[in-house]
Amino acid sequence: MTAPDTKDSMATKSPGKRLRGKNATGFICAGIFVGMIGLSYAAVPLYNIFCRVTGYAGTTQIAYAAPTQILDRTMTIRFDANVAHQMPWDFKPVENTMGVKVGEPSIAFYRATNHSDRTVTGTASFNVSPSKAGSYFSKIECFCFTEQILGPGETIDMPVTFFVDPDIAGDKNLDNVETITLSYTFFEVEEETG
Repeated sequence: MTAPDTKDSMATKSPGKRLRGKNATGFICAGIFVGMIGLSYAAVPLYNIFCRVTGYAGTTQIAYAAPTQILDRTMTIRFDANVAHQMPWDFKPVENTMGVKVGEPSIAFYRATNHSDRTVTGTASFNVSPSKAGSYFSKIECFCFTEQILGPGETIDMPVTFFVDPDIAGDKNLDNVETITLSYTFFEVEEETG
């Protein structure tokens, strides 16, 4: 009795194992590819949720009611307004600065005028600086939550109702913050055709 040739038996088993290995590698690569595409689509909404929860990047908080506690600490709120390139609007704050007590609900107005000969729909993005104050700056009502439509030559005053959360007093990293800037940028919304 002779021993089977181990080279022949290895040669007959190896192609199947290699084929299964190649298939597994292909499935793993395809899975990673599909996963990366899924993550790229989910990145923006997940980042927005993260920013809203943490106040990261100067993202403000949304509140449904004003706090009941008003502190003696006064903050200067500075208002900034910008329009995107080729947006045919003039957009500016009615008041450039406002002094508010921490916890006190306040209202500010921004004014927009459409200088074009057509109806323009706009939407605003916003942020707060310094960014570390974003989690303490809360908006109750804001024009940035909805699209704004202005006809040719039309002007509108848009309110934003806000407060600085009294919890800011407990954050030692913000003891030196006396001024918070609320900044908006308006972008034209492209109309979908068809």
